[in-house]
Amino acid sequence: MAMRVATNLMLPADLVAEIDEVAGRRNRSHFIEEAARAKLKREQLRLAIERSAGAWKAEDYPEFATPEMVVEWVRARRAEVTDPGPEA
Repeated sequence: MAMRVATNLMLPADLVAEIDEVAGRRNRSHFIEEAARAKLKREQLRLAIERSAGAWKAEDYPEFATPEMVVEWVRARRAEVTDPGPEA
């Protein structure tokens, strides 16, 4: 288990009351930890998407010209046998 660090958070009283209703007062820290981790993951994903925007040029990938073509490409890749196993 990761080392725990005590911290002091200032939250609106109504928010704390709602958290306590859902999680229970004794589970408040765990509830807030899970919420913070979920929010952090979303923000990290958002930043990765922003940083990678423009990495691909549309003209280099004509197979992705329409959403339908993307779906077809994905289906074709999923249908490929990539590991035939020991019987091959």
